[in-house]
Amino acid sequence: MNRFFSFIRLRALLAKETIQMRRDRVTFAMMLGVPLVQLMLFGFAINTDPKELPAALVAPTQDRFTRAMVSALELTGYYRFTAMGTTAAEAEEMITKGDVSFVVTVPSDFGRRVERGDGATMLIEADATDPSVASGAISTLSTVARSALQREAGIAAASPPVEIIVHRRYNPEGITQYNIVPGLLGVILQLTMVMMTAMALTREVERGTMENLLSMPATPLEIMLGKIVPFLAVGAVQVAVVLIAAKAVFDVPFVGSLSLVLAGIFVFVLALVILGYLISTLARTQMQAMQLTFFFFLPSLMLSGFMFPYRGMPQWAQLLGEVFPLTHFLRLIRAVMLKGAEPATVAAPFAALGLFTLVLALLALLRFRRTLD
Repeated sequence: MNRFFSFIRLRALLAKETIQMRRDRVTFAMMLGVPLVQLMLFGFAINTDPKELPAALVAPTQDRFTRAMVSALELTGYYRFTAMGTTAAEAEEMITKGDVSFVVTVPSDFGRRVERGDGATMLIEADATDPSVASGAISTLSTVARSALQREAGIAAASPPVEIIVHRRYNPEGITQYNIVPGLLGVILQLTMVMMTAMALTREVERGTMENLLSMPATPLEIMLGKIVPFLAVGAVQVAVVLIAAKAVFDVPFVGSLSLVLAGIFVFVLALVILGYLISTLARTQMQAMQLTFFFFLPSLMLSGFMFPYRGMPQWAQLLGEVFPLTHFLRLIRAVMLKGAEPATVAAPFAALGLFTLVLALLALLRFRRTLD
């Protein structure tokens, strides 16, 4: 037998590794699942030029010229009027909540000024917290008035008597950091909190110290709290670092309530550490815990609205994005930091994060009882 190389020994090793791979079903599933998920998301869900963006119309008198302008905006493919005939106060509340991306305001004397050629104006307010969402829709406005009024009244193309005024709300300069840095806080917390918590309990199983933990007179709830509370302190340090850097280094505006932001961060971090605890009850090794964490992290990152415009995705992808806590946290922190939203305005993302925390806690406790008790 050759002491340096033997096909028989190599075949035996390959057979052993194949059997081991078949037994490690989590790793095998990750090898197939991650590429498939990425192909589906990048191929079908991601769109950097969002269309059909929701808009609200504030128009006291909807004459034929107003209707022509609204039709022209919709024909660009970027605007979809979901709220017609709203008041200015209602439209302001909708754009603050993020229900609409644009508010189109047409003055009551718009039609008369157009007919007289007397310098009519209309105002379009764009939610520019994500500059990439509004840029495409705004770039089409130069030809909207001319084409709309030509069709309606045959007005000469050389001098359209309408001026469209655009206000980029919350981020007039279109600075990308204003959108990225607050969202980056959620991304950093999600990656570190879930992974560290998931690996903590898995490490106990790998080292064989889980029996000592279970022999203690402690309930599953007490064990779970004992595992996740220290990581809340770690999350607090990360939050302080990111918020200070956001203000001192990137000069991100902070126009809302700090206490409201911290309350939202606390609920979000609590949901994340409980999710990590749930993953630890599914994984048998630290490697499996890391793999499951990344399997959750990748679609959450892509579908939450952090990397790509949320409204640019198809409807099924938006519904899938609602499943991830990061989606609701991004809405909350951007609304408070950049828009100065009040508690009632961000009640929906708060409620969603609270529901996530409750459901994940129940699942983690049930899973812990079933697998470890």
